[in-house]
Amino acid sequence: METNGIERKTTGMEGDPDLQFLLKGGDLLKVRSPSWKKTRFFKLQEDCKTMWRESKKTFKTSQTFPIDDISAVRMGRQSEGLRKHTEEQVESRCFSIMFKGRRKNLDLIACSEDEARQWVKSLQKLVSNINSLDRQQTREHWIYNCLRKADKNKDDKLSQSEVKNFLKLINVELDDDYAEMLFKECDKSQSGYLSGEEIEHFYDLLTHREEIDVIYGEYAKTTGFMSPENLVEFLMKEQREKASLADAHRIIQTYEPDEHAKEMKLLSKDGFVMYAHHPEAMVLNAEHKEVYQDMHQPLNHYFISSSHNTYLLEDQLKGPSSTEAYVRALLKSCRCVELDCWDGSDDEPVIYHGYTLTSKILFKDAIKAIQQYAFKTSQYPVTLSLENHCSVEQQAVMAQHMRSILGSALVVSPLGDGMPADFPSPEELKGKFLIKGKRLNKLEDFFSDEAATLGDSNVTEEEESDDDDEEEKGKSKKKLKLAKELSDMVIYCKSVHFNGFEDARTNLSFYEMSSFKEGKAKKLAEGSANAYVRHNIGKLSRIYPAGSRTDSSNYNPVPMWNAGCQMVALNFQTSCSDMDVNQGRFLVNGRSGYILKPAWMRSSASDFDPITLTRGAWLQLKTLHVMVISGQQLPKVTQKKSSIVDPLVRVEVWGVPADVSEKETSYVENNGFNPTWNSTFQFDVCVPELALVRFVVEDYDSTSHNEFVGQYTLPFSSLKMGYRHVPLLNKNGDLLRSAGLFVHIMVVDAE
Repeated sequence: METNGIERKTTGMEGDPDLQFLLKGGDLLKVRSPSWKKTRFFKLQEDCKTMWRESKKTFKTSQTFPIDDISAVRMGRQSEGLRKHTEEQVESRCFSIMFKGRRKNLDLIACSEDEARQWVKSLQKLVSNINSLDRQQTREHWIYNCLRKADKNKDDKLSQSEVKNFLKLINVELDDDYAEMLFKECDKSQSGYLSGEEIEHFYDLLTHREEIDVIYGEYAKTTGFMSPENLVEFLMKEQREKASLADAHRIIQTYEPDEHAKEMKLLSKDGFVMYAHHPEAMVLNAEHKEVYQDMHQPLNHYFISSSHNTYLLEDQLKGPSSTEAYVRALLKSCRCVELDCWDGSDDEPVIYHGYTLTSKILFKDAIKAIQQYAFKTSQYPVTLSLENHCSVEQQAVMAQHMRSILGSALVVSPLGDGMPADFPSPEELKGKFLIKGKRLNKLEDFFSDEAATLGDSNVTEEEESDDDDEEEKGKSKKKLKLAKELSDMVIYCKSVHFNGFEDARTNLSFYEMSSFKEGKAKKLAEGSANAYVRHNIGKLSRIYPAGSRTDSSNYNPVPMWNAGCQMVALNFQTSCSDMDVNQGRFLVNGRSGYILKPAWMRSSASDFDPITLTRGAWLQLKTLHVMVISGQQLPKVTQKKSSIVDPLVRVEVWGVPADVSEKETSYVENNGFNPTWNSTFQFDVCVPELALVRFVVEDYDSTSHNEFVGQYTLPFSSLKMGYRHVPLLNKNGDLLRSAGLFVHIMVVDAE
């Protein structure tokens, strides 16, 4: 089956020398430990989307991995494995392939620096090109790859049995009679197999979207095409968008694949499908993908994406600690990371989960990783939350490492002149690091003679914070000795014990903040909701999971956000619905990791209570109408050939208790390729500014729990109305490229 040209076109790299380099392949040294370094032959397969590697043993073994699984390719000894297992002199020949999800990095050494750079450049270009494919190109890319796999004897033809094999690969189980009928309809030559145009016809029949035909047909009123006027009518009437003829001309110029139609200023059905699959036309408001909120408000006026025990890759008892865990969290726009610091050997502090068997990493290595990756996804400030168990001597080492590695990006004095009365804004703190931890004295002393009286006395005794799991570990509260060098770095986030809302209001300065265990926070959010909301208008709060969550499970962050808590820290390494919702909350505003709280959560006179919902500006009663129309290319949960998905869709609303609701479709039997539901749901939403909408696809199982297929969560206020495609993410939060839902959304004021 001659699909090579198609594959290379769909990667956007036809004839590219970097692509040719990857297709030719070469030997690389794979590194696992100081003693395990073995040669492997790596080569890009002809489909241009799969890497193949082969061992050099007598009995050769080979493995493959999809290019789409690569999250990054990094030059040099940047990975933990290469730093630990190789010498500095091979730095220029080293590179690492980092994967999405929990898959381990691939650490490699090339024969020369030039060859290493060529591998990195070529792979980065291929990954970038595949990531930039639109959904229609991705669809073609995937379908042709499945056609190739189905052609077992590689004769560029499909027999009837190969067609059945192809249908299973694309997750469709057809009745034998229907499959035979479809085959015969396409087998115009009556040869008993499909080739050339017959395969194209077969593909067209399979990918036909009746729902698109109906919508397009209603507005294609100009000789079977959409004119600019027809398109404006569709955009305004169905999609509820403000649209002009200029917008319609831009869409036709951008998305119409037929040059003749483009010259005639008409949009064909193919062009309409291309536009409908583009991000600007999907369910998430494209304007919200950029930073669109006011970033000049004080720091405590934002929800801040936050991580708990960031250094862990797995559970809290015996799992590995890794600098890679910090990299992953930061690349997901996390803006508050935790460092659990303990005395290490050779006067070097280490990070691990104390009193457990989790492995250890050097504090300085974590700071280096944070410095390198903090501002790749977002330019807005990162807070380092220190859980400090170190001796005074090693605290001084911590301070020294942070000063030398973070340099001028580390905030070590208040911004501006004189004692501040409020937090600076995320905009003012762009590219900066804040330290959250204990401080010997008040920040006001920074500007008084009292600071001088401390002199060089770098030890004092301070009650240890209940920042984390001391009570769960059975440790009684004790006095902690603090190094002045470390204490002086705590400017805007001084950790203090919480002694009640009245005490906080009368005795604490704006920069003094408390951490709350999830159980305590939940009680306050339910029993003293308005008091908690008001507390969080003037102060910062951090919430963290209970120590009993040794499996690194998470809690629902929504009730904490409803109470105005800013730093709701979750275990980023754990895939679950709570983490999905967290990712959905911070999906918008440029993935900055900062979401501006509603105005009525920033006013000191706020009467907002998420439990009682008395009347106020927060009550904006809306009715959400969702029609789940169809699905496209939903992946198999297991990779067994016989396994076909029986998909159902659940639509969930997360928010204040009165808004929490979920409704689901029936399941479609044996069809993950193009299932149709046409199910309509209605939700009443009281506080839309705090609500999130989650679309979940599951594989129905009558004998046990349904299996997760994919999901997508976004803020209610970022929904686009009309006919929209919904992308789907896998359990690790990565995009399922070919998969999606087609829905109709309408939001109206409730009567």
